[in-house]
Amino acid sequence: MTRLATGRIDFNCDLGEGCGDDAAIVPWISSASIACGGHAGDDDTMRATLRLCRTHGVAAGAHPGYPDRDNFGRSEVAMPAAELRAMLDAQLARITDLAAREGMRLSHVKPHGALYNLAARDRAVADVVATAVHAHDPSLVLFGLAGSESIRAAEAVGLRVAREAFAERAYDADGRLAPRGTPGAVLESIDAALAQVRTLLQDRMVLARDGTRVALEADTLCLHGDRPGAAAFARALRQALEAEGINVEAPA
Repeated sequence: MTRLATGRIDFNCDLGEGCGDDAAIVPWISSASIACGGHAGDDDTMRATLRLCRTHGVAAGAHPGYPDRDNFGRSEVAMPAAELRAMLDAQLARITDLAAREGMRLSHVKPHGALYNLAARDRAVADVVATAVHAHDPSLVLFGLAGSESIRAAEAVGLRVAREAFAERAYDADGRLAPRGTPGAVLESIDAALAQVRTLLQDRMVLARDGTRVALEADTLCLHGDRPGAAAFARALRQALEAEGINVEAPA
């Protein structure tokens, strides 16, 4: 693995979803995106995850998603723009208030699941997300799929962005994540995830499922906290990055 030109990258994980060992993951990451009452989470889980972040010096962000707990926010929900905006406003306000009560400020926003993927390809949805985040707090960083409409919409309203790549999700030739439930969409082994990360950092690209080389510039690397063995994945990835002299730190 050769070093990034900048020698640094953020390492983020989606937490507070009630299905992972958050306490074992947090020591290995630099940013956490915390479920804020949509697809998962409540005041108690948000408060507990915020406190873990404070204890370990991890940047805390909001992870808003569709209010569809039966499908864990991973199915698209038809929602008019005004309703989507109201949903985002409510979730962002809720976690911001809890963070303030803990003496903390949020650093970023990363949409969850189906909302994240829809915003990546649908500029109208991306615009709603970006304007909601900017209106809530223009100092927040928006995490979005590298090369996507999410990034372009955020930059258009003046938000700082973190272009995101995924350690243990496969890509298709168009640069989008392979849909969950399709063959090879999730990289099951730590070795496979490490190989993808090495290719990303060395060559600024990933290999799609069909073998296509997909150019990819990333500021933040994501690991899903709900996957089996997430803590072991987090430890292995962090140790591999640091062994190569790459500083793991949240976006400034």
